[in-house]
Amino acid sequence: MLSLDQLKMFVAAADAGSFSGAGRVLNKGQSAVSTAIANLEIDLGFDLFDRATRKPALTKGGERMLTYARAVLMQIEDLNAAAGSILSGDELLVRIVLDDAILLPALGRILIEFGRKFPATQVEVLSAVSPEIPAMIADGSAEIGLMFSGGKVQKGLEQVFIGNLPFVSVSIPDYPLAKLETIGASDLMPYRQLLLRSSRGNTLDQFPALSTQILYATSFHVIRELVLQGTGWAYLPEHLATGPMASGRLAKLQLRFERRHWSPPVECVTPKHNRTGPAHLWLTEMVKDILP
Repeated sequence: MLSLDQLKMFVAAADAGSFSGAGRVLNKGQSAVSTAIANLEIDLGFDLFDRATRKPALTKGGERMLTYARAVLMQIEDLNAAAGSILSGDELLVRIVLDDAILLPALGRILIEFGRKFPATQVEVLSAVSPEIPAMIADGSAEIGLMFSGGKVQKGLEQVFIGNLPFVSVSIPDYPLAKLETIGASDLMPYRQLLLRSSRGNTLDQFPALSTQILYATSFHVIRELVLQGTGWAYLPEHLATGPMASGRLAKLQLRFERRHWSPPVECVTPKHNRTGPAHLWLTEMVKDILP
């Protein structure tokens, strides 16, 4: 029957290029390594090493088995790390809900580091429109929320201002508004504006309606795609518009009433008095620095 010690010696011998080298790495005698690998070959039913040469070389079957042996040993390492994480009190699940406009590249980097630090803790990333996020935190649907500020103090929630997210007004280059050198508020009114609204009809004051024709969507990614299809114009998070603008697929509108980028405030929202574990605390502090 296969054993982990056999697999460790097999991998060590393959890496070191000799049984004696594997013994030095594992602090075992050469004979112990040779015997373990020989027993492993008996269990498998074929040779892992060709011993006809001065230094044992992997056979074709040995090369194939080496991939599996490495995978098994890596899984054992992950299992041990997860067990240690649970033993130290790490949570089994942390849920974060965010407005998809705040889905910045920094979040991916944070979650990769989170996985290294808390291997036993699963992360669930949910998407919702900002007005729905406080209720999701309050009812326990998620533990951490990233949202545009509604300007109100929410009972039972800890609200931390973490910065501002810049937006730009855009359309496709051949849209009539894009051909104007400067655009006043009255110039916008005849042209369809794409706005964010939750499925329940909730909106935020930071996203004003400036047109008589409005098309609503529940995601800024959807709004961007509709703008790219020539449906109308919209305010988009700058990080979602930068690539299409650089490639010439989107054009920035020159609004006379904007001297600087419109940058609505962003909050991190968590339950106020809930007991939290180390994984939750670490992730909460890290996402507070998500904005550039």
